[in-house]
Amino acid sequence: MPLFILILGILILSACTPTTTTTTIAVSKIVSIPVAKKASAHCQHGHRVGFLSTLHSKLVDASGCQVSLTGVNWFGLETSSFAPHGLGVRNWQDMLNQMARTGFNTLRLPFTNQLFDPASMPQGINYQLNPDLQGLHGLALMDRIIQGARKAGLKVILDRHDPMADQRPALWYTDQAPQTRWIQDWVMLARHYRGNDTVIGADLANEPHSPATWGGGNPQTDWRLAAERAGNAILAVNPQWLIIVEGIDLYRGDAYWWGGNLEGVKQFPVRLSRTNKLVYSAHDYGPSVYPEPWFKVSTPADLAHTLPAIWQKHWAYLQQNGTAPVFVGEFGGPSMGQDTEGVWQRTLVSFLHTQGISYAYWAWNADSGDTGGILQNDWKTVNQSKLDVLRAYQWPKLAP
Repeated sequence: MPLFILILGILILSACTPTTTTTTIAVSKIVSIPVAKKASAHCQHGHRVGFLSTLHSKLVDASGCQVSLTGVNWFGLETSSFAPHGLGVRNWQDMLNQMARTGFNTLRLPFTNQLFDPASMPQGINYQLNPDLQGLHGLALMDRIIQGARKAGLKVILDRHDPMADQRPALWYTDQAPQTRWIQDWVMLARHYRGNDTVIGADLANEPHSPATWGGGNPQTDWRLAAERAGNAILAVNPQWLIIVEGIDLYRGDAYWWGGNLEGVKQFPVRLSRTNKLVYSAHDYGPSVYPEPWFKVSTPADLAHTLPAIWQKHWAYLQQNGTAPVFVGEFGGPSMGQDTEGVWQRTLVSFLHTQGISYAYWAWNADSGDTGGILQNDWKTVNQSKLDVLRAYQWPKLAP
């Protein structure tokens, strides 16, 4: 047995004692806060989970029980439709109810800053099927989707996906949507949803990549510094939210997926005013998105042995060593078979399950492009091969 596994086992056993002690953890020279060391048994089915905090590598609720976020992305609010996709053929609440019935407990909801501009009117909604969305746009439409998520028993993570609709810049801001607007909109949302425990966190910016750096020190390109500024601004008005910080793509010559490289955290950790609200996030994809060199193995079956070390190097080590929880905010692909794509996907789900790492699958949408979606082209029928794999690692609903 490797030494680190033995040590981890001892720590877990010691954490499960019935006594409760209190220690003080230094918060990056900003503030010190007391953290109760409680037993972190998994929350029982039917237990209503509120806001979440972190305890080393775990996500816990106020009672101290541990949860896993096993969610799905539903995109559209970040596009020029300014509405979740699929509402031309489905009722929005039926869609959310189906997500919960399918076994997901969390919705990652992408949006663009442009959504909140008065001129950003929703497109592609059949109002005969969705009469209660008539007249809603921007924040009011987001409110309605979040209300429906609560009714379905889903938690929501807000994902600032794009500064402007359908644009995917390398950095988290553009001339049209500068850093000041990015932070102001996050503060607005944090204040607006304060006290609403359906919304549990902010995924600050989607997939920063080169010329984004981690620890470079330039306020225009250092994503780690920008995440600290935005995260602390959010926590100043809403201390209950999780602050979710994605990686970059290139760190010291080592290239990985956009948003997926968290190697820089070793030397340059994110410093928040509340350390028990920090979650790191990575995105991971298969060869349908890009034929990365690590997919070039003798046979697809070999990937089951080679991929875990790649994930550990780039992002999983943070949860394994107790630095912070990791949330894989996006992964997905068209195949669950014996080909390279299928082996990658099934191996990743197994790895996430074994490590207890939370995730949100990309994506619910039938129009998910090169990854395919949970829903098939009719926007009603599910892809059973995907669900059969994901059901090996799904968590009960977090609200009855």
